Amino acid sequence: MFLENTVNHTEQFGWIEVICGSMFSGKTEELIRRLRRAQYAKQRVEIFKPAVDTRYDDEEVVSHNATRIRSTPVPASSNILLLANNVDVVGIDEAQFFDDEIVAVCNDLANRGIRVIVAGLDMDFKGNPFGPMPALMATAEYVTKVHAVCTRTGNLAHYSFRKSESDDLVLLGETQEYEPLSRAAYFKAMKDANPANEEPHE
Repeated sequence: MFLENTVNHTEQFGWIEVICGSMFSGKTEELIRRLRRAQYAKQRVEIFKPAVDTRYDDEEVVSHNATRIRSTPVPASSNILLLANNVDVVGIDEAQFFDDEIVAVCNDLANRGIRVIVAGLDMDFKGNPFGPMPALMATAEYVTKVHAVCTRTGNLAHYSFRKSESDDLVLLGETQEYEPLSRAAYFKAMKDANPANEEPHE
């Protein structure tokens, strides 16, 4: 069970928290909840997201349920280090879209005594680990895996099935493009979509 810490001014180092899961699992909602708590506690908070993510708003981080919080879009993870000054907490949304340097950036921030909260997809639409997320999860002190509800079985879902035919790894979308599925439903859907392939993993 995740035990949420507060800022400990007697300890020099901070820590990293990762919130991961499939599409529609509430990752951004949980990120915003933790950041709001920090703001209520009068902690200095900065929030960043990849500049490519403009689905709901160019600047704000917005969940699928329309909960929103002000953020700074950045083109690369290195920009976060330049902008995260005099803060207690740094929030990062859609971490899977950042370059691999995001791992070093988060560790650098934590080593400065900053609490770093990161949210992102742990797997891409092919069911493979997504970008820098595995390394972030490995180096984080706390990892929270959240789940959606499978639209076909009603069971817990942790796969993001892409309904469109695009093969681009980065495809921002909503329920028109993605569907949260359980393991069994995902593998059946992938087999139906690719009858020539027995395994969806390439």
